Amino acid sequence: EVQLVESGGGLVQPGGSLRLSCAASGFTLSTTVMNWVRQAPGKGIEWVSTINDRGETGYAVSVKGRFTISRDNAKNTLYLQLNSLKTEDTAMYYCTKGGDYIPRSQGTQVTVSS
Repeated sequence: EVQLVESGGGLVQPGGSLRLSCAASGFTLSTTVMNWVRQAPGKGIEWVSTINDRGETGYAVSVKGRFTISRDNAKNTLYLQLNSLKTEDTAMYYCTKGGDYIPRSQGTQVTVSS
């Protein structure tokens, strides 16, 4: 059974940093495309970042240069490093597998506020 469990969210001031984790089970994370998406209150799902099986990455314009996606193959875990956080980054963050951008896990809440 495929399972994704996010963690690492929290409350941070503008300009701060967080590292989100997505622990995967039921499949080998390094052999597939993995994504981070987010949903702010009252808004739709927004794609944030993707990493493919070759380690190539992509970012939304709104986060490029501030966020970094990576993975630890030994731990079968996906990460998202969030730096220079802005209030508009406040959202629930989810990891998704392959071409599926619909969250199917519980997510982790990131709140950026002074």
